[in-house]
Amino acid sequence: MAVMRRMRTEIPGAVSFTAGMTRTRKIIGALLIVALSFTVSLWALEKLSPGGGNGTPPALAKLPPLQPVTRASYVIAPTAIALGAIRTALDSAAPRTLVGKNDNPVSDLLSKADIGITLARGPMAVTGRAEGLTISTTLTGSLRATGQIATQAGNITGSIGGLINNTVGKQVQNITGKVLDQRAEVRGNVAVTARPAITPAWRIEPNLTAQVSLGDSALSIAGFKINVANEVRPLIDRAVNEQISSLQNRLRNDPMLEQTARREWAKMCRAIPLGGDKTRLPALWLELKPTRAFAAQPRIDSGAVTLTVGVQAETRIVAAQTKPNCPFPARLELVQPMDDGRVAIGVPIDVPFAEVNKLLEAQLKGKRFPEDASGPAEVEIRRASVAAHGERLLISLQVKARERKSWFGLGAEATVHVWGRPVLDRDKQMLRLTDLSLAVESEAAFGLLGAAARAAIPYVQDALADNAVIDLKPFAADARQKISAAIAEFRQNSEGVRVDAAVTDLRLTGIEFDSTTLRVIAEAAGTAKVTVSELKWI
Repeated sequence: MAVMRRMRTEIPGAVSFTAGMTRTRKIIGALLIVALSFTVSLWALEKLSPGGGNGTPPALAKLPPLQPVTRASYVIAPTAIALGAIRTALDSAAPRTLVGKNDNPVSDLLSKADIGITLARGPMAVTGRAEGLTISTTLTGSLRATGQIATQAGNITGSIGGLINNTVGKQVQNITGKVLDQRAEVRGNVAVTARPAITPAWRIEPNLTAQVSLGDSALSIAGFKINVANEVRPLIDRAVNEQISSLQNRLRNDPMLEQTARREWAKMCRAIPLGGDKTRLPALWLELKPTRAFAAQPRIDSGAVTLTVGVQAETRIVAAQTKPNCPFPARLELVQPMDDGRVAIGVPIDVPFAEVNKLLEAQLKGKRFPEDASGPAEVEIRRASVAAHGERLLISLQVKARERKSWFGLGAEATVHVWGRPVLDRDKQMLRLTDLSLAVESEAAFGLLGAAARAAIPYVQDALADNAVIDLKPFAADARQKISAAIAEFRQNSEGVRVDAAVTDLRLTGIEFDSTTLRVIAEAAGTAKVTVSELKWI
């Protein structure tokens, strides 16, 4: 010890070094105590402060449950029957030749008379105008008259039936009993006008009228001239009227329109799956239930006869697949001319708020406000949920706030509640919250952090206006895809019939909600048309 004292006496710098080490140890110890104290304080603030954990949310009155809702949907499909198809069908169905005998109108002139007519028609021509459809064809052929000059022919002094020129009967006395065989050419046209109309009994009334025109020609028998047109007309009129009557009855009783409508009606009566699979959306079903059929009278133009038939259906969202009962209407409602073909399907989509919360949290979780770190405190959103009350939604945010005034970064967790009024952004297919306001229960949410943390809340509130949105595009995309797939089943191209139907757009049109469910109203829009290039039913 003496040696040590002598060394300290002999080495003066050692004393100051030792004293410095002592002071350093004291400073480090003090700093450790302060750091530990702050660490414990920080832990205590986060775990034990009055504002920590979940704040008490505002009392929410239970809303009346959403009532089952149905929307009116329409499919209006104009069916254009090409005039070429009508011409081909008629040309195939109508006889090409006409052979017959006329009653003997010159029995006083000829005995054992046989007047035969042979006619051939040309190709059919079909023209269309707004007032009606005209089908026309040419007639060419001949009239042949055979027989003997009657003994009483010499006594004829006037015309017979208005067909024989006035001649003295004595001129034929010398040829009485002579056998004659005369021929004359026949030419003419037949034009049939159709003004088709749809009847409430799902039938088409063709309203056909015919007009026959014949060229002038004469047949000479023993010097007497017989007007061939007058001889031929009764036979042609009778044959044309028979064909017109047969065709009219066939068209009038043809069930083609009803059978086609029944087939498409059955396709429409169904439930279409929505959501489920990998969409993260609840599995729902869109029930289509056709209830009404209507049609406008045919339109005729230079290219086609267009029949426009529409179907109205009730659409609703159900939780499980259904098999709706859709009685086919016995009567077809006749309406004024309609627009071009279109599809409009109302889609009310019910989404539980539990699913909405997932979407909202995915949008907000991890967000920090203010984003530029300019405030006295920073708030990070850790969880988010939404609940309904009256006409507003309450967003509950579990957040963590950290003060920025010191390098210790004191922080605390709390739940703050923000009111907002939901508004549908139709263009961007989003649900936005407007008129945001901080709930009273959130004012003291951060306890000991006090003013520093509460000062960050306005940043959160402002940022929510841009970020507190619920993206509804997944709902819309899934609904459009599923409805498009269902509409695709109406498309076909076979046996001269082409059906084009497609969904071109899906718009969000409204929202409703109760305490547990958000209902989004959407409308799928599209086009529909039918083109007939070949007829099998005439």
